[in-house]
Amino acid sequence: MSNTPEELQAMSRQIIARCWADADFKARLLKDPSGTLIAEGYPLPAGVNLKVVENTAEAPYLVIPPRPTDLSDDALDQVSGGWWGLCIPCL
Repeated sequence: MSNTPEELQAMSRQIIARCWADADFKARLLKDPSGTLIAEGYPLPAGVNLKVVENTAEAPYLVIPPRPTDLSDDALDQVSGGWWGLCIPCL
């Protein structure tokens, strides 16, 4: 099973909206993400170990996606800002 990035974003928005509206669903999702989503009819690829966390003011999370395989190191530096991304005018 393969979803497009747009489909995954739409599914994520649906799940987040449901969490905001349904505290029981949110609690189940935090406790057993894969089992809850499969039981609710959301397709998950076999072997995926889904983790769900809740951002709070005291415990925000930064999610680091996998490195793109189609970018060279130079292109990756440009995308991430690299050294020149600091843009210090007085240098």
